[in-house]
Amino acid sequence: MLKLEKIAYKLIEILFRVIGFIPRKRSFRFGDFLGRFLFLFDRKHQSIVLDNLNRAFGHEKNQHEIRKLGKQVFVNSFQLVLDIGWSLGMHEQQLMKYFKIEGRSNIEKAYEQGKGVLVLTAHFGNWELLSVVGAMLAYPLTVLYRPLDFKPFDRFFINLRTRFGARVIPLKRSLRAILRSLDRGELVVLLMDQNVDWYEGVFVDFMGHRACTNSGLAMLALKTQAPVIPGFMVREKEGFTAKFLPQIPLQQTGDKTRDLEDNTRQYNKVIESFLRWYPDQWFWLHQRWKTKSYQPWPREPEK
Repeated sequence: MLKLEKIAYKLIEILFRVIGFIPRKRSFRFGDFLGRFLFLFDRKHQSIVLDNLNRAFGHEKNQHEIRKLGKQVFVNSFQLVLDIGWSLGMHEQQLMKYFKIEGRSNIEKAYEQGKGVLVLTAHFGNWELLSVVGAMLAYPLTVLYRPLDFKPFDRFFINLRTRFGARVIPLKRSLRAILRSLDRGELVVLLMDQNVDWYEGVFVDFMGHRACTNSGLAMLALKTQAPVIPGFMVREKEGFTAKFLPQIPLQQTGDKTRDLEDNTRQYNKVIESFLRWYPDQWFWLHQRWKTKSYQPWPREPEK
């Protein structure tokens, strides 16, 4: 790391640690104020959030309800930053007091199959604190992640995610590393709720609209037969609950394209069910439907 990058990293770390000095209850009031403030003045992201919410819920919620939900999305998104600072001020055992696990038996049953476990998750609640849950489960945990362009931030979040023994695998050219992790009997966590380019995924339904969805999880499940367990981090009052659902049955017809689409569609449906239960806790600031399933026919070059 270059000297300037090291300085930037230390400044980022100091900033988050200073945030951590804010008393927990006061941080909720602070997060609520700043989230609502940003909702009013960050017009670009406000537009993205409201467009997404209208696309997903416009047929069942009125504009007052959509706008109210949008404000809460901003509040929860800013609270994520405060949570990270808060977590840095505590050691593992202290943090565990604020976390609960539901559906532990679903993970245990999947792990007993001896093929490793593929954990389907999403940008939900505070996904950056999944390493705490990994330590509580006492299973080896590996998280697939997309590196950030700004290296000091990337290093900070790598350190945060690996703080309690979890490992990380960069998304690009990750297949071999994932297969090795599964062979070692690890839990491999994949965030499957973001838009991808057309060549990285398949177009399947999400919240009533076709969305280009990463087909990597379906490909891994078909290749390895490793069980897929949904797991989501839900914010509840001052703490969090990690909710693990039963194994998602693997669809296999022998038609590779159909199997990728059918299984990916299943994964989207599970994520969608959580969005409907906790609509304010998902990262609606992301342009989930950005990639279109069509494009204009290219113009012929001028002679």
